[in-house]
Amino acid sequence: MARIETGTWVLIADGEKALFLRNDVDAENPDLNVVRLEEQDNPSDRAQSANRPGRMNDGGPSQRSAVDDTDWHELAKERFAHDLADILYAQAHKGAFDKIVLVAPPQVLGDLRDTLHQEVRNKVVAEVDKTLTNHPLDEIETLLRDTLAEM
Repeated sequence: MARIETGTWVLIADGEKALFLRNDVDAENPDLNVVRLEEQDNPSDRAQSANRPGRMNDGGPSQRSAVDDTDWHELAKERFAHDLADILYAQAHKGAFDKIVLVAPPQVLGDLRDTLHQEVRNKVVAEVDKTLTNHPLDEIETLLRDTLAEM
C-alpha cells in the first residue's frame, strides 16, 4: 500500500499545467500545499499551424497524397513533460523531497516517466493515471488517499 507520508511531494500534471504539492501532515489525513505551479500556453494545433498539410507525388501521373503536418500541440505537451522532469531533478538534487507521487493522464505520465532522471525515479513511491489538475486541493487529498489505499 502506497502512502503520502509527511514531507512527500505530489506532482499533479497534465500536458499544460502542473502543481507541485507537499504533504505537511500525515498519511491518514494528508494536507497538500502548493510548493510550485507551472503552466504553459498551449493553443490548439490548428491555432499553431501556419500551413495546410503538404502533398507529395506518389509516382504516377496526377497521383498525390496528403502528408501529415507536425502536431504542435502534442509536441508542446511532450516538451512540457521534459521541463517538469528537469524541475524535479533540480529539486531532488537540492534535497527538496525524499519521496514523490506522480499523478497525470496516461500519455503525460508515460512522457514524464521516459524523461525522469534516475535520482528522481528512485524517489517515486507511486504513480496514478488520473487527470486531477482542475480539482480543488481537498478533493485531490481525498481522491489520492483513497486511490493509494487500494494499491
